[in-house]
Amino acid sequence: MTPDQIAASAGDSAWMLVSAALVLLMTPALSLFYGGMSRQKSALNMMMMSFGTMGVVGVVYVLWGWSMSYGDHSFAGIVADPLQFLGLDGALTTPDGLMIAGQHGYPQVIDVAFQLTFAVITVAIISGSLANRVKFFTWLVFAAVWVTLSYFPLAHMVWGGGLLSPAADGLAARMFGTVGEGADAVARIAPIDFAGGTVVHINAGVAGLVLALIIGRSHTFMKEEARPHSLPLVMLGAALLWFGWFGFNAGSAFGANGMAGLAWINTTAATCAAMLGWITVEKLRDGYVTSLGAASGVVAGLVTVTPAAGDVTPVTALLLGVVGGGLAAVGVGLKYRFRFDDSLDVVGVHLVAGVWGTVGVALVATGRGVFTGGGVDGLRLLAVQVVEAGAAAVFCAVVTVVVGLVLRSTLGWRISPDDEQAGIDLAVHAESAYHVEEGPAAGAASGGQGEGTTA
Repeated sequence: MTPDQIAASAGDSAWMLVSAALVLLMTPALSLFYGGMSRQKSALNMMMMSFGTMGVVGVVYVLWGWSMSYGDHSFAGIVADPLQFLGLDGALTTPDGLMIAGQHGYPQVIDVAFQLTFAVITVAIISGSLANRVKFFTWLVFAAVWVTLSYFPLAHMVWGGGLLSPAADGLAARMFGTVGEGADAVARIAPIDFAGGTVVHINAGVAGLVLALIIGRSHTFMKEEARPHSLPLVMLGAALLWFGWFGFNAGSAFGANGMAGLAWINTTAATCAAMLGWITVEKLRDGYVTSLGAASGVVAGLVTVTPAAGDVTPVTALLLGVVGGGLAAVGVGLKYRFRFDDSLDVVGVHLVAGVWGTVGVALVATGRGVFTGGGVDGLRLLAVQVVEAGAAAVFCAVVTVVVGLVLRSTLGWRISPDDEQAGIDLAVHAESAYHVEEGPAAGAASGGQGEGTTA
């Protein structure tokens, strides 16, 4: 790009850099959310899984992640050539030093930064299924391999012009034909995934379910009550996730424009409604409303609206959100019915709400949904969304089964039963989240009432 072109795109560039920073914040926010939900003896490990993910995926994305996701040389519409932009060579500047323009009018390096943060948060979400019981090094290896074999291909398939995109050779085009001719041809019934219903949430939710089944239940699952050790941390994490999610959804408009504003208001509307939907289910089912339920409802609403944020009105966002929150509240109970240890409710929140958002948008998409004027094409859109969600789920499940089983037979997933009982923080990290004072000093500090208490 010339200096004049860069100056002309300054507003969009600024918004996208802010959005990238907001999405990057979501991973530390997730560490607070998951850390608070964990028991005290595993809080640090849970947070370290998110931080470790940032390190691993950030490196891998620079080396080959962008190339596999958005390279020009596609292999059967499934994945792009990892060597084309290896180490981002040729992706950022021309040989004469000019910035390469991205498809949205600002320098492509900003798109690279933005998409890197999506890869990081997607892998970090999976860790919530594995609390208290897995080897940290195995998790880091899994993060590198899984993001390479599952996330990058799905990003290419959905957003990089592959099989699950509106491209003329994609599944949607094969189902219902194309419009336009030659290089301008696209699917007549274009699939909708505004910010990551399939790529992020169905992908992570399925991976979490598969790993929970492969790795097995913790020794306390359904034997001891699983209680979050710090609900204030959970609520703080949820609040920061909500804040960061505006970069996730409004940033996916790829510019400082009206679409970003629509995505912002839809994200807020759906999230507010989902929180109310979740706590209503709690009240009807259990007789009380909890702070954990409110925080979880917030996340469920954010997940629900992610694929739909640019394709619905604020009123239909409310409808999507309230149903998504209620469904997720019911969905978290699946682990007890089917006895799989999804420790921190990745399946209930991300998979259930992600599937609902991806499919539900076909019901209310503005001007083309089943109930919003789409007619027969609305039903076709519903079919496309179901196929897209199913294809993403099957692809992720197959990849995760293979990676999970290979790691189980080589590095091993589980820490020892003794370490699990004593607490993974001390066993793996030689640290504890809270320092416990003992002895006379602690007694004095607590007014002479015996030993000190946890900070």
